[in-house]
Amino acid sequence: MSHIVTVQDAVTAFADFMEPTDAELDAIEQEMPVILADVDLLDAQIMTLDRAPTELDARRIRRARRRALAARVALVNRTAGASLPGGAA
Repeated sequence: MSHIVTVQDAVTAFADFMEPTDAELDAIEQEMPVILADVDLLDAQIMTLDRAPTELDARRIRRARRRALAARVALVNRTAGASLPGGAA
């Protein structure tokens, strides 16, 4: 029987070298509103998995879907505006 410690040593052997860079952390920070909106949408959908969705559940899912879409649009607009020289045409 192999012990989990040997597997853990093999997995974490290069952990010090695999830290995210500052640019990757900045990208995650910019995408955080989209990530949180997607989590809210998943939470709303998960609540209805084991039962028939009520009208309140349907409204909650629609609102979460709209927030997720709005967060994605805002992210695209921010990144498109930052990448175009001289502003948006």
